[in-house]
Amino acid sequence: MARVPKHRILRHFISNLSIVLGVVLVWRGIWYLLDLVDSTFFANNHIPMAIGGIILGVLILYIPDKDLKELGKL
Repeated sequence: MARVPKHRILRHFISNLSIVLGVVLVWRGIWYLLDLVDSTFFANNHIPMAIGGIILGVLILYIPDKDLKELGKL
């Protein structure tokens, strides 16, 4: 079995870490924007945003394949 050079392992790790960090930062930004919408338009009443988020999430999962098999993975 061939040995993988350490610099390739480190490069792979840094690449994956940067992808994870990017996704988390985007998710965090969206979370804060949705909190702003919640506090601005709904006076911190979380129910309309929760229901809207569920509906929008189901639509985003349904539209590409016209099924909800992704929800089965939960």
